[in-house]
Formats: sequence, C-alpha cells, structure tokens
Amino acid sequence: MAGNADFDLAEFHAEAVRTPSHEDVSEMREFLLETLRGAGLEPEVDELGNVLATRGRSADETDGPHIVLNTHMDTVAPHVPYERDGDVVRGRGACDAKGPLAALVAAFLRVEPTAGRVTLAITYDEETLMTGAAGLRERLEADGFVVGEPTDLDVCIAARGQCEGTVAIRGEGGHAAQVPAERNAVYGLASVLEALRSYDDEAGPGEDAVLGEPKLTATMLEGGEAPNRVPEECAVTFDRRSVPPETADSFRTDLKAFLETGERVPDGLEVSVDLIRPDTPFPKPFVTDADDRLVRTLQDTSGGEVRPFGAATEAGFFAADAPTVVFGPGVLEDDEGGVAHSEREYVRLSDVRAAAAALEETLAELVC
Repeated sequence: MAGNADFDLAEFHAEAVRTPSHEDVSEMREFLLETLRGAGLEPEVDELGNVLATRGRSADETDGPHIVLNTHMDTVAPHVPYERDGDVVRGRGACDAKGPLAALVAAFLRVEPTAGRVTLAITYDEETLMTGAAGLRERLEADGFVVGEPTDLDVCIAARGQCEGTVAIRGEGGHAAQVPAERNAVYGLASVLEALRSYDDEAGPGEDAVLGEPKLTATMLEGGEAPNRVPEECAVTFDRRSVPPETADSFRTDLKAFLETGERVPDGLEVSVDLIRPDTPFPKPFVTDADDRLVRTLQDTSGGEVRPFGAATEAGFFAADAPTVVFGPGVLEDDEGGVAHSEREYVRLSDVRAAAAALEETLAELVC
C-alpha cells in the first residue's frame, strides 16, 4: 500500500486555508493541481471546472472496486485569515472543507492501489449551485463514494435533501380604501403560512427511519410598496429539507396541490409555487445501508459513530449509484454555536491527521 509518504498534510492544509476561494476558485484549483503534479500525477480539469486524478487499475481493468474521494474547494464569504494556535487552525475553510480536503488528498497520495482504483474528484461550486457534483455523477462510475465534510470523524450514512422556493399569492391591487379583504394578497399570507406549518403533518412523506422528519421553513416575506396601496402579489420564500423518496420537483407539485385544496387559500386569491434556480441541481436526500462494507470499514478505522449528517451535501448526487458516506474532521457546530461558515471557523489538526489515517486504512482494505 506504500504511496507518497512525503506529503505534508499540515503544510497543505495551511496553504489551502490561506488561499481565498470564496469568490473565485482559480488560485485554489491551481494549488491543488500543483500538489498532485508534484506527486507525479497527471490531474485533469473537466469541462465544468472539477479537478480529477486517479490511481490504481485503469478503467479497462474491471476487477477490483473503484472508490471516489470527493469534496469541494470553494468556501463561503467572507474570507477569514489563517491562524494557528498549537493544534487548532482557524480560518475560512479550515473545517469546511479544506480540512476534509487535506485528509482526502493525504489518503489518496499515501495509498498505492493494487486491487482496484481510487479517484480524487474535487468540485468547485458546492457552496452555491452544485453543478460540479451533478456533472461528476454523469461521468463517474464507482463502487463507493466518500464525501469530505466536517463530521467530527463520525461516519454519516444519510442526509436530508434541500431546495428553496417561493409561494406567490395574487389578488387585486389598488387603493387601500377600495380593495376588499378577500382580494387582498397580504391577508392571504396568513392562510399560506398556516398551510406551510401544517403541510408535513397532513401531506408530507412522513418520518424516515434514519433521517427522521422532513422540515419546511418559511424564511422570507415580500410584498407591497406603499402603506396606502394593496399589492397585487405577495410572496413567501421557503427552505425545504427533504427525506426519501421526495425530490425537489415532487415537493413543488405536492405543495401546490395541497395549497389549492381544502380551502387553504381564500377563493378570491390565486397561488403558485416555484423553485428558486429551477434549472440547477438540488441535493437529494439519501440513506446508505449501515451494513455496507464501506461503512463498516470506515467505522472500524475511524472509531466514529454511524449517524446522519446534519446539513445538505453533494453526497446525494452520488448515493443513487453507489454506497456513499460523508466523513471528515471538524464540526458544523460546537457548544458555543456555529463553526462551519462562521467567523470562528476552526479545526484541530490532530483530527485532520486522524481522518487521513482512517481513510488511508479504509482504502488499503478496499483497493490494496
């Protein structure tokens, strides 16, 4: 299983966190490419902007499993400078997801596959549109996926899907002294908000055995331009966290049907449901069998718990095709509050090393 033992995980992680990638990933992508080339590999950048590199048997050699290691190189804004205090590294991306990225790259370079192959597949837009991951699904065939995210070294076998949209309520616009209440879209907001609150109890997919219940949250209200005029339209923005078998499209259709039945919206008003960015992919919910070999092996090597992941992830794009787990160093939140995406984002370097060691042992078991 001997591979590139010279890879300096701490140095790579430090440089990755120092490199801004919240607006443009070009510099971060080039750093990753230089690292892989320096290890004697020939990485490629696909037509979308993902970075890919493969070690082990060629695709023509069908014997042996193919494992894909995936995470993302982009981060949320704003950039937070790199700092290190002993074992603790702070800065934007320290845990989401340049800590997992460092662990994945270390394991990828340190293992020499002899009974299969490993592909490193790093996306560029996980924090925004996720078109990179959706594109990877179309070109990669694998027997298992490990998606790097901050899981506190737990092996996460499931995650809820996520989509966003708006419910628009249309009525009659005009002078505040003239428009009747039953045609006032602002009054219709109350009915729509109550319907959103009750949707899952009355019409949702129900509780998933692993992920629990779905969640529908009203997040924004919009409507009106003047205090003495009734607007023709008001809108409620929602965030949906879904469980199988629901998809973004099925949810939109089901929610619209729910709103249009049972007198949930006054007769004088019209309602429509639309997804935000409908032409871009939404992460799908997924559940991987806890008894799958990839899950059991990574649990044995990491010592982590097997549980669901607490946020939306690119893993949902891959799980329909092969067993998929989410794994990595760092946490989404701690006892003081949010960590990932926050000004206080941090990771323990010892956890990054532990994640790399667990992944290295897992790959050695599966492809060596």
